[in-house]
Amino acid sequence: MRNGSVLFVTVLLGLTLGTGLLATARQNAIQQRIVDLPMEQASQIYIGADDDDTVAAKPVITQQYPADHPAAVHPVLRWSRIDGAVMYDVQILTRHEEEHEDGTAQNVYYEPLMPLQRTYTTGCQLALPENFTGNTFYWRVRALALDGRPVSEFSNLAQVYIDRTLPATEKPTTLSRYNKGNGTVLLYPVYDWIAIPGADHYEVEVLDDKPENPNDIAPSAHRIDSYAPRYAQQYDQKSRMADRPFYWRVRAVDSTGGPIGVYSDAQPYLTDPAANYGVAIFGDSISHGGGSISYSPTDWEFSYGSYLYFPTVNLSQSGDTSAMSSERFERDVVPFHPKYVLILMGSNSLREGVPAANVIADMKSVKAKCQENGIHPVFLTVPPVNPDNIKKAFDQDTVWNWQSQFDQVNSYIRSQVHIDITSDMADENGELRTDLALDGLHMDPPGKKMMADAINAAWPEITALPDSAWEE
Repeated sequence: MRNGSVLFVTVLLGLTLGTGLLATARQNAIQQRIVDLPMEQASQIYIGADDDDTVAAKPVITQQYPADHPAAVHPVLRWSRIDGAVMYDVQILTRHEEEHEDGTAQNVYYEPLMPLQRTYTTGCQLALPENFTGNTFYWRVRALALDGRPVSEFSNLAQVYIDRTLPATEKPTTLSRYNKGNGTVLLYPVYDWIAIPGADHYEVEVLDDKPENPNDIAPSAHRIDSYAPRYAQQYDQKSRMADRPFYWRVRAVDSTGGPIGVYSDAQPYLTDPAANYGVAIFGDSISHGGGSISYSPTDWEFSYGSYLYFPTVNLSQSGDTSAMSSERFERDVVPFHPKYVLILMGSNSLREGVPAANVIADMKSVKAKCQENGIHPVFLTVPPVNPDNIKKAFDQDTVWNWQSQFDQVNSYIRSQVHIDITSDMADENGELRTDLALDGLHMDPPGKKMMADAINAAWPEITALPDSAWEE
């Protein structure tokens, strides 16, 4: 294989040599800042022949700015998610051409316009350099692992046209969208947006009605809560249930406390206890959603509820211990009166050293509360964890005897009406497979699909059970 690759790369280099020599000389002169796409492609083909690492498909750019639909001076760039990516590097380039001495052809190369832009979402907003006066630039993006290692090739190069006469009112681009299909109703919402260049922090506003002052800088009269996160994400610490929509919006704030632009467009969400949800999802962050460290519960591919064949309402809360789940059950679950509740609880408690007996006692408490309110509890087996990956991702230790404690809890669960979701999740050491959860705890899409597949397969049998199946 290597000999074939050497031959191929030699031919390719020969074909591109005429356009590559000038770029190579210039590249050496400015310390490797030039991007020469033909030479780069040839290098990738050669190096890839002996590379054992699997490189994912490259991102696909989803936001285009052609000449007939140009961007304003602070363009928002968007692209598709890549499996295994924790973050992304965005490269902003200008295009240059040089004629050969004989005038028969031109050498095309690209030069970075600004430093690499690193982002933890599949989008970024640019503040182009003040000395950039052009009306077009180019960009591309690639996916990175937690350690900064590339896990994809760069995307295809995209050209962005700029129209400096377009209005450039700064407002955040929101990412969270609720009530858009299975798994998209959360009792504890999460608010996500694309970071604003120069923002010191943000102000998130939760409203009980549409704002009377859209895209303003002043708080709304309908504000019922607010947060001041430093980064472009906020987990709501309060449950939000009502028979009418809530709204949320966000604005950026500079280091002096002044606004950067205006509030984002207000986004609605509805979590109505009277909506007759037959099934509720209840638990901690594994059930709430999110994974790969940087993806939140509103990245719906990271929610097992999005893969179920039946509708649900997600009543989970990230960070729950088993005791917290038991304590909030009557407040957060009972008002919805579901017929069934899918319960996955105990991971946070067990990995931090809470004895299995305590977790089982909390499960029995939740079961009793279900029975008191005519709800059928369906326990899900607790997935294994991967202590090394948890340490890498969160710098948290896992208790040394976690496996025996998990086994005791799962033995209790298997004595109840339950669904075993953990088949094939463990590696040869009994730890959660890295391909299912990069951070060792929160399932990525393959893991969430595995959970949903097990539930979907078992659900006809669960719903056929008589009420007596839930009696002691």
